[in-house]
Amino acid sequence: MRPHLRKLLSTGAPFVYSMLKCMSLVVSRPDLYLWSSLMKATTNLSGQVALVTGSGRGIGASIAQKLASLGAAVVVCGRTLSHLEAMVSSIRAQGGEARAQACDVNDLASVEKLAAMVEQNFHRLDILVNNAGVGSFAGPLHEMTPQAWEKVLNTNLRGVFYSMRAFVPIMIKSGGGHIINISSLAGKNPLPNGAAYAASKWGLNGLSYSVAEELRSRRIRVSLICPGSVDTELGPHDGKDANKMLKAEDVAHVVAMLVAQAPQSFASEVLLRPTEKP
Repeated sequence: MRPHLRKLLSTGAPFVYSMLKCMSLVVSRPDLYLWSSLMKATTNLSGQVALVTGSGRGIGASIAQKLASLGAAVVVCGRTLSHLEAMVSSIRAQGGEARAQACDVNDLASVEKLAAMVEQNFHRLDILVNNAGVGSFAGPLHEMTPQAWEKVLNTNLRGVFYSMRAFVPIMIKSGGGHIINISSLAGKNPLPNGAAYAASKWGLNGLSYSVAEELRSRRIRVSLICPGSVDTELGPHDGKDANKMLKAEDVAHVVAMLVAQAPQSFASEVLLRPTEKP
């Protein structure tokens, strides 16, 4: 572990997060798990409500489980209700609180229906994780169909707009909170044969930076997580060593770090990389 991180951790969580005010943070896996052990000891989300889009499996499922383990009541949503119900059962079996509702982030009416359910049943929302996403890595952009382009951009970018449009008013009424958008290092670098996906993530980054400034005065912190290669069904992993890739749980650990910040601090962006190139 890097000496400067050891020193920060030894001082305790409040000081650590005051050091992160308005910063971009680069985290590798060994450092991440030491941060996580500290957060587990100091973070209690009891009384808070979290919603994670695309949480039936993969990264979203890991995030939902992590937030529930920290005490939050978690709303899981996605397009496949059977996956969501299995996630709710898993969370409840571990003593957590969860509720599922099918939702397609491409459909504004579906998102608004979900928001109405949250407001009616919980009367607040403290944590919104925009995780739902799709990829397209089949070939160069000029061979991509307009339908495939629209699927990627509508899910990865328009879906986040719909989500924020529906849920930010509830968060403002709640007195603030966290919005965490799951982006990608593809939003920082070229991605041959994945131009639409990269464009959606570059766009998501710009949206997040801008909305963060709009909502800071409302005590809502908008943060980005940009993971590298994650061992899930999304993305081209040919030729990569799965043992060296990030796991969905790694992204969930970063979410836990962000929601554990002291009130006066704001870690605006985390670039999450595998320790070794896979």
